[in-house]
Amino acid sequence: MFNYALRRILQMLPLLLIISLVIFTLTALQPGDPVDQLVLGNSQVTAADIARLRAAYGLDQPIALRYFYWLSQAVQGDFGWSRMFSAPAAAYVFEERLPNTLLLTLPALILSTLIAVPLGIFSAVKQYSVLDYLLTFLSFVAFSAPVFWIGAMALWLFAIYLPQVTNGLIFLPPGGLGSPDLPQDAGFWATLADKLKYLILPLSILMLREIAVILRFLRASMLEVLSQDFVRTARAKGVPSRRVLYRHALRNAVLPVVTLLGLSIPGLFGGAVLTETVFSWPGMGRVIVEALVGKDFNVVMVALTFISLLTVVFQLLTDLTYAVVDPRIRYS
Repeated sequence: MFNYALRRILQMLPLLLIISLVIFTLTALQPGDPVDQLVLGNSQVTAADIARLRAAYGLDQPIALRYFYWLSQAVQGDFGWSRMFSAPAAAYVFEERLPNTLLLTLPALILSTLIAVPLGIFSAVKQYSVLDYLLTFLSFVAFSAPVFWIGAMALWLFAIYLPQVTNGLIFLPPGGLGSPDLPQDAGFWATLADKLKYLILPLSILMLREIAVILRFLRASMLEVLSQDFVRTARAKGVPSRRVLYRHALRNAVLPVVTLLGLSIPGLFGGAVLTETVFSWPGMGRVIVEALVGKDFNVVMVALTFISLLTVVFQLLTDLTYAVVDPRIRYS
């Protein structure tokens, strides 16, 4: 397995280079550039000033040359300066925005898995029951409905309608990370309670789709495994139903879910863009949108390259997990 992992790691390097080149090229080809944002609304800037600024930022060079200059700086740990946020791009993304995204995405992934796995098993075991039909229907709705629409409906319900009909008894903040008027010396528990209040809505919306996806995948996989001969044989030998279900069926049915979970972590970083934007959550997803609109290419490169790195790393970890979950799989 060590040799296999080493080969995969060596294959990651050229793959990440290609991905970073594609991201840089697409970012550079979009309409406008940082100079356009700098001179926006300033009627006194001349064409000569614009040309001088583009030369100073290196924007008058071919894209390939600009990419190799960025890459030479990046391998030294210098990912450029963020013009929008007045800080080093990497430091701002990883110190200011990444912790907020982790606060949102990691609980969403853990709670979604803990909820969806038992529901998926139950739905498969009780196939065609009323609860199976109900779970299947709800998961289909949660999977199909756009995130921004569900988020908007949740905002209307918990931030506008319910506070009116309950005289403010039921109210969840429409967005943000915490109360701006919370005292600095409020204490740990008061600060935690305040953050949890702001976390409930975006966390719930993010969990909703994850639960639906995991439930549907696990149900389909469990139904396929439960119909196979080795499960019938185990039952015919008198093996207790619980042991058949959890030791034989679930272990074989969980492989597609392992793949799904392995790709969900980087997917949550990318998929949280809409959730963070709707709920004004200052995380990685929202900073990508802000940087793209503001033509802050250095921040875009850091954030998207980091998500790409997560994707290839967790693909490797998922493949290695297969050998742990299924003893039939061996890597050489």
